[in-house]
Amino acid sequence: MSRRSETIGKFRLSQVTEFILRSLTADPQLQLILFVIFLIIYAVTLLGNAGMIVLIWISPQLHTPMYFFLTHLSIMDICCSSAITPQFLCHLLKEKKVISFAGCFTQIYFYGALSTTECSLLAVMAYDRYVAICHPLLYLVTMSQIKCVQLVVVSYTAGFVHGLVHIIPASQLFFCGPNIIKNFFCEGPALLQVACSDISLNYLLIFIFMGFNILATILAILTSYTYVLITVLKMHSAKAQRKAFSTCASHLMVITIFYGCGTFVYAQPGKSHYTNQIASMLYVIVTPMLNPLIYSLRNQEVKVAFRKILEKKVAFLCYTKHRIPLELQRHI
Repeated sequence: MSRRSETIGKFRLSQVTEFILRSLTADPQLQLILFVIFLIIYAVTLLGNAGMIVLIWISPQLHTPMYFFLTHLSIMDICCSSAITPQFLCHLLKEKKVISFAGCFTQIYFYGALSTTECSLLAVMAYDRYVAICHPLLYLVTMSQIKCVQLVVVSYTAGFVHGLVHIIPASQLFFCGPNIIKNFFCEGPALLQVACSDISLNYLLIFIFMGFNILATILAILTSYTYVLITVLKMHSAKAQRKAFSTCASHLMVITIFYGCGTFVYAQPGKSHYTNQIASMLYVIVTPMLNPLIYSLRNQEVKVAFRKILEKKVAFLCYTKHRIPLELQRHI
């Protein structure tokens, strides 16, 4: 264990300069199998979310507030996964899973900030569905381009300020050992368990700010979809009801997975070390992969936009294939 010695009066303390992360297994062969599995998951996460961003960008029919927010949700999924997964993959190939003091705090900050931003974006998307279904005539006015940009800026600001609120007090803590974090990545609560200082302030900040963020976003989501449900049930046309439900189904599924996995990770204090790591993996690594799959498989507008792009590409390739021989014949 790497330490930096400091002398305080007659006492000699050793400050931790790196942390050791726990691994799921000590079996090298199983670690190699896990490396391949999670490398595939990470690749699918990057390709799926990047593909969703590009599809929305090049498809005029998807230039609406809902897909503007979905673009930023995909960006959050890419960033959140990239803050954890590459380092986790490297550790699967190493015998000693070590992360530096600065690296650990950087990981904690970005993971917390990005997760909070994603919570805010999910709440904003719920509000967008409320306006679209409950007040369709005012939708373009209420969800103007400026309003959408403002909501996204507020979401990002809330996330990164929330990260600072926790990381600044945590960086003032003293760590004298042991330096083993009981998770596969640097997580705030797991880091606090190995601190030698008083952590009551840190837990108080987590309770206040994280609790407020979760309650505020869940309340916004539940309120929005309660009004949506009431409005849909009042519709006389079954076709209109199906269309309204279909526009909300993908978002509701993403919300359920995000908050369901998060609750499973953080709301069970009696979990074993192994169970906690499995739950964290589902929440941190697997969930970002599912979001673009859900929106692409269950959203009719995304399917239509993707089909049009494919048709254009096929038509272009067919045109090019038949055009080249004619041009060659002319040169000959």
